[in-house]
Amino acid sequence: MHRSTRSTLRRAALAGAALLAATAVVPPAHAQARAPAQAAPDERIPAGGGLSAVIRYTENGIPHILGRDYAQIGFGTGWAQAADQVCVLADGFVTVSGERSRWFGQDAPTDGSLSSVTRNLSSDLYFKGVRESGTVEKLLKTPAPAGPSKDLKELMRGWAAGYNAWLAQNEVTDPACRGAGWLRPVTTSDVAARGFAIAVLGGEGRTIDGITAAQPPAPAPAPPPAGGARTAARQEADPAAAAAAARAFFDTSRYDMGSNAVAFSGSTTANGRGLLLGNPHYPWQGGRRFWQSQQTIPGELNVSGGSLLGMPAVSIGFNEKVAWSHTVATGTPVNLHELTLDPADPTAYLVDGVPQKMTRRTVTVPVAGGDPVTRTQWWTRYGPVVTNLGAALPLPWTGRSAYALNDPNASNLRGSDTALALGRARSVAGIQDALARTQGLPWVNTVAADSAGGTLFTQTQVLPRITDDLAARCSTPLGRATYPASGLAVLDGARGDCALGSDADAVQPGVFGPGKAPTLRDAPYAENSNDSAWLANADRPITGYERIWGNVAAPRSMRTRGAVEDVSAMAAKGRLTVADLQEQQFANRAPAGDLAAADAAKACSALPAGTATASDGSVVDVSAACPVLARWDRTTDGASRGALLFDRFWRRLTASTPPADLWLVPFSAADPVHTPRTLNRAVPGIGRALADTVAELKTAGIGLDAPLGEHQFVVRDGRKLPVGGGTEALGVWNKVEARWDAPAGGYPDVSNGSSHIQAVGWDGSSCPVARTLLTYGQSSNPGSPYHADQTRLFSQERWVRARFCERDVLTSPQLKVVLVRERR
Repeated sequence: MHRSTRSTLRRAALAGAALLAATAVVPPAHAQARAPAQAAPDERIPAGGGLSAVIRYTENGIPHILGRDYAQIGFGTGWAQAADQVCVLADGFVTVSGERSRWFGQDAPTDGSLSSVTRNLSSDLYFKGVRESGTVEKLLKTPAPAGPSKDLKELMRGWAAGYNAWLAQNEVTDPACRGAGWLRPVTTSDVAARGFAIAVLGGEGRTIDGITAAQPPAPAPAPPPAGGARTAARQEADPAAAAAAARAFFDTSRYDMGSNAVAFSGSTTANGRGLLLGNPHYPWQGGRRFWQSQQTIPGELNVSGGSLLGMPAVSIGFNEKVAWSHTVATGTPVNLHELTLDPADPTAYLVDGVPQKMTRRTVTVPVAGGDPVTRTQWWTRYGPVVTNLGAALPLPWTGRSAYALNDPNASNLRGSDTALALGRARSVAGIQDALARTQGLPWVNTVAADSAGGTLFTQTQVLPRITDDLAARCSTPLGRATYPASGLAVLDGARGDCALGSDADAVQPGVFGPGKAPTLRDAPYAENSNDSAWLANADRPITGYERIWGNVAAPRSMRTRGAVEDVSAMAAKGRLTVADLQEQQFANRAPAGDLAAADAAKACSALPAGTATASDGSVVDVSAACPVLARWDRTTDGASRGALLFDRFWRRLTASTPPADLWLVPFSAADPVHTPRTLNRAVPGIGRALADTVAELKTAGIGLDAPLGEHQFVVRDGRKLPVGGGTEALGVWNKVEARWDAPAGGYPDVSNGSSHIQAVGWDGSSCPVARTLLTYGQSSNPGSPYHADQTRLFSQERWVRARFCERDVLTSPQLKVVLVRERR
């Protein structure tokens, strides 16, 4: 960049900041985002007004958005998100409008960003029903604190205006939607509808297939003798099978989202101030990606971090005093009510003997190339009738009974209010207060650290108010099986005394107040890797919470065990710095390898004649695998030899061998981090898994000791980028999940894993010491310079130095200033 150009940009940036701070006037835009121009320092808003913002871009396309109020910050955020992600955002607005079948066909699959539905028609029936029922509009009108605040409404209004202004003033170049008929302006209600979809992701959003498929049965035969109807209805589902299915359905390790986060207190750090490492595991494609920004309203808000696409506030991040991250929580966000139906009408149910009619929600969806499709959904006082929780847990609607789903997050539009409040917090106490006041987090924990050395773990999330006592009094036989196993309560919907009730400190009826949330303050470390709150600190276990929040004294995942080992050792070592957090992120230690690789190598060497029988009955020479397993360095670095062999072997072995058979030393609640352990070398599955793995790699032409990075990679701009990290089964902190495709080279693409990573500390100045990394980059447009730049950094295990303070922003060698406004 020429010196004169850089000087002009500096003057423009300084002018924008000064105007915002001193006169609350923002200069106009004279350039589109694809070709930003320099602004003269003396520019002002022209007559006619309209929303505007100042966006200063630094390295890696990270925008620093200046505005005088929440509408302007929203405007700049909507503009900048559209510039990077317009096609992905537009696709999501098609989803929440219930128009996917119109544009993409009724049988095509969705990308799974805003629900877990299998095909477009079901998605449209649900989301169009939400729209036509006025659900989101009613929530928008609900007064705070139960409804969204004025600040949030202004932020959403501004976001919609910024997105629309970008669309109106720019040419879309992304081939994913260039010239598409489904690109359209949006409204505040559209932005709120996207927030609603995010809120119900863990509840209604996971059961849309069962909601939209629910239809009343044919007229029932004559009722059985008195007392027999309810017993027969409840025996239709096998309790043991239902318990296993519910446990699997709500198992956070099976989600395509997860996370690690750890906060270290001042007692463990080099300068007595706190440290935070956040490592969320989210999809690498589609609308559940993070996007980075800094939002600044002088004197009001100054926060930097990652937002989920379409969300107007920073979701996880930091300011000059505090940093926080979220992890997907184990709280079961829904419950079921088993309905006793009116024998004369399967669309009426009894409550204390009084019939209540279900509400019909008839929805018509336009379909590409065909006639519109009309279906009816059925809703009750508890929520929608649902016919399954996944394929393994059917919930049949018979002439005698049906099941209704209660998802309290279907009344929660407060998520971005919580994000705003966290961004304004000044300490971990402020974080805790923000969570208690707004109560907007639907399905995550919060881990935080502050500049004074404080730490926080809390599971403050919106959960149905299911106490263990209520479950004991009101569970049906199905619920008596599912509640202990998974936290899924199935309550008797025919009894008025089984209502959920309210806590005095809850802003919404029927949910727990924040005073009941499992919480740990100011421990030397507080860590979560998607297991329950129990071992946030292994020396200070959290107990005493209701089962719906999660379990206690139960086996931890391999990732939790490895994480607790790592962070407790770090805390014990002490004198920690941000550099230690960076080292932990890319240590790529595979705890499963530490536990089992040596014994697997010994079991391999003990096989007669070095051979084992594969699943297809063939005999395979596996002798060459034994020394590779023995020499493997127990990491999943890109250069690690043996990591791929162990990965493929371990997935097979753990999928086919129950934990009780796999380990010689069983789980002990007295030693949960180090048990179970000691691989059972006599288990028959070892030989079979070795034979299948060796045969697989040989057929694919992959060497048993090939470096992991040669076969775990992504392709960007025609270049193959090796990717370190490992799968959930291996327990690697730097989680990477990739689809196996042997003909394409192994793991040729990452589906989800490490995403918006942040390592944050403080040094006593007003500027936090922060390093970040957005593993998939800011833009989904392959033509953008910010499509693959941070993926290259991730491949090289390098970081981005966060520019938070004004002097850091203004000294960026890649500073670009864009002054954006509405054109009216």
